[in-house]
Amino acid sequence: MKLRRLWALACATGLVLTLPVVAGCGPSNSDAKSANVQAGDLPEGAEWNGVYFSELYGYLHLVQDGNAISGKWLRPHKDRWGEVNGQVTGDLMKFEWKEHTVGLVGPNATKTGRGYFKYKRPQGDNVDDQIVGEIGRGADEVGDPWDAIKQRNVKPDLGSIGGDSTGNLGGGDWDGENKEKGEPESPQPPPPPQ
Repeated sequence: MKLRRLWALACATGLVLTLPVVAGCGPSNSDAKSANVQAGDLPEGAEWNGVYFSELYGYLHLVQDGNAISGKWLRPHKDRWGEVNGQVTGDLMKFEWKEHTVGLVGPNATKTGRGYFKYKRPQGDNVDDQIVGEIGRGADEVGDPWDAIKQRNVKPDLGSIGGDSTGNLGGGDWDGENKEKGEPESPQPPPPPQ
């Protein structure tokens, strides 16, 4: 433990230490927190492809190709969008994620981490499937909960999310073509003073 503190101090101050093994100043993956989850079978007739809604994360679009899976989400306030890439085994998805802040540039513009989802189907008839999991920061696979409900009859569209910040983010359509119908009205003089 003392060696770790000494190493952190050296990294922070730029001192050079002579040690038998020198790795790096960043966190090691051996300290990463992993999820304690096991893969099972998907519920009958279920598939990962789809759109899942969470009040916090918005709509998550997932597309599976073999065991590989990718997806994108857009937060409800449209201020952040993210992407996931990972692998599925039955009802378990493990992934890496990135979330981008719209309009922000620099080292804080993108956050990264790892996570997992378990595909679940509640008991009963006419129920909505859901995914339940967590995302962690950096090398961690656990941290913040993420639960979402699969939307019925909604096809995923990864191209509709992210890529740049030129989309309509709720600030009006000032840069689009005029969509109003009819002829413009001529200016009217102000009413006479009273």
